[in-house]
Amino acid sequence: MRTSFNSKSIAVLPFLNIGKEENEYFSDGITEEIINALTKIDGLKVTARTSSFFYKNKPLDARKIGNELGVETLLEGSARIINERVRITAQLIRTDNGFHIWSENFDRNLSDIFELQDEISLLIADKIRENFGHFELQEHLVSKPTKNIEAYKLFLKGRSHQLTWNLEDINTAISFYKKSVEFDPLFADAYIGIGWCYGILGSWQFIDHSEGLANAAKYLNKGIALNPESATGHFGNATISFWGNWKYEEGLAHLQKSLESNPKFTEALEAISEIYSALGQFNLAKEAINKALEINPLSPNHYYTKGNIYYLLGHYEKAIRFLDTSLKIDPNFILSIELKTACLIQKNDQVAFREHMDRSPQLERPQLCAQLFDLVNGTDYYKNSIVNFDYDNFQSTGTHLPWSFYLTIYNGNHQKALKNLKNHAKLRTGQYINFTNDPFVKPLSGYDEYKEIESAVFSNAKDFEIKSIKKNQLNTSPFEKEELSTFIKHLNTEMDEDKPFLNPELSLKALAGCIELHPNKLSWLLNNHFGKNFNDFVNQYRIKEFQRLAITPENKNITLLGLAYDSGFNSKTVFNTFFKKETGMTPKQWVKANV
Repeated sequence: MRTSFNSKSIAVLPFLNIGKEENEYFSDGITEEIINALTKIDGLKVTARTSSFFYKNKPLDARKIGNELGVETLLEGSARIINERVRITAQLIRTDNGFHIWSENFDRNLSDIFELQDEISLLIADKIRENFGHFELQEHLVSKPTKNIEAYKLFLKGRSHQLTWNLEDINTAISFYKKSVEFDPLFADAYIGIGWCYGILGSWQFIDHSEGLANAAKYLNKGIALNPESATGHFGNATISFWGNWKYEEGLAHLQKSLESNPKFTEALEAISEIYSALGQFNLAKEAINKALEINPLSPNHYYTKGNIYYLLGHYEKAIRFLDTSLKIDPNFILSIELKTACLIQKNDQVAFREHMDRSPQLERPQLCAQLFDLVNGTDYYKNSIVNFDYDNFQSTGTHLPWSFYLTIYNGNHQKALKNLKNHAKLRTGQYINFTNDPFVKPLSGYDEYKEIESAVFSNAKDFEIKSIKKNQLNTSPFEKEELSTFIKHLNTEMDEDKPFLNPELSLKALAGCIELHPNKLSWLLNNHFGKNFNDFVNQYRIKEFQRLAITPENKNITLLGLAYDSGFNSKTVFNTFFKKETGMTPKQWVKANV
């Protein structure tokens, strides 16, 4: 049975790359740009990139995907680069019946790619509004971030590498971004990409912490100076503030700016959840990650973040459920693999722990984890797996949890562990950010040294709640009272006398032009005064016209479908479906009852 969804909703599936395999980055980039453009529309639910790209290279089943993502429409398409031209096909599909609402082919110069992305995004938004209901639509959804197409192509290559979140690929991404700004020194997005990558590398100690964060700040500030409205730029600064420097309030302030630019930016919502988790404000953390999952329901990272909340709360069964969902989406997602290992150790579930270890060759230090299982639970299942570490020099930068630190604690070396914690708290190492709620760290919590570390870290952390993003009041009338009455009269007269509905290609914009009204105002008028979306409003006139023609004697030799086409319909399926919805009968039954 089909779930009830937000009817004004869409998932943009990865465009198929046609032609050279090396151009895959470009078709992916076009897909992401269209997603980003559509997210600017208040009132339209747009599935985030991660969830849309889950279906890359998978068969299209509109109903199945619609149910999994909770959307009423899908956009699919293809892109092909031929020399300096780009050919794009796009189709908008209903997920309830697989019906193609709209399709079109485009053949343009590669240099016109931004105008083309804007045109496609606006056409899609128009069709969703015509079929499903009102929202305000801007004149443009895509701006031109660079005038240099080579800079843009290099940026997309960098972005494709960055989004793997693999250490080697992040370094490759930086090199592409740097080449991009060589072609266009004013390209804000490329600078922000460099800064974001350095922020990740520095925060998690994959490169020198201070140098990494300094480079991140330099490039991010340059990018934001060029584009102060950049959601990713402010998000990058939040990464430095939170993961890099453990400045919670400052991080939340940057995320506030990020969400003001893009309220549907789920990475920002996830980061808010992570900050609240570190502060122990778990209800706010859950609220933020649940919002992210509404938009991005197939993100392994979001499910990991939700699982981490329950892990820090000590609810290990619940945490494992969300981590298993994460791993179902991406079986190699190392964050969830590591955190599930931690949960099973805390649960003292030796059977499940062993099965998990056997299925997880991705774990960096399985022997260390096995030894920790015995130490935490007072067992000797893994006594033959004991490993010796130089705890003074051991670096926890190859993993996402500080396993060696945990082992130090449970070997009874509490003073050494406290020294380790103090050092990493001073360095603001990412792996230690949740130490105050981490169940492995509880044995240290009674020491004065621990309390001093905790006090130093949280002395400036205040209760700080992200402000809600104000939404447009979609039902607020854009008309004065007398003006509303005038345009209602104009519209009724236009439909009755000039019959624009007889044109099967009639659009909301075209009808708005007939009565000299802005399309946004006409959309509001149809939905809030007449209680119908554009298609239903127009099709009711077409049904009446069909009924008039069907009972006219001289038309008795014309087929019912022919009369439907004469009435303005251009689809047999739409005609039959709408007719039955309006009258409760098939066209044939109605004619038989009325002739």
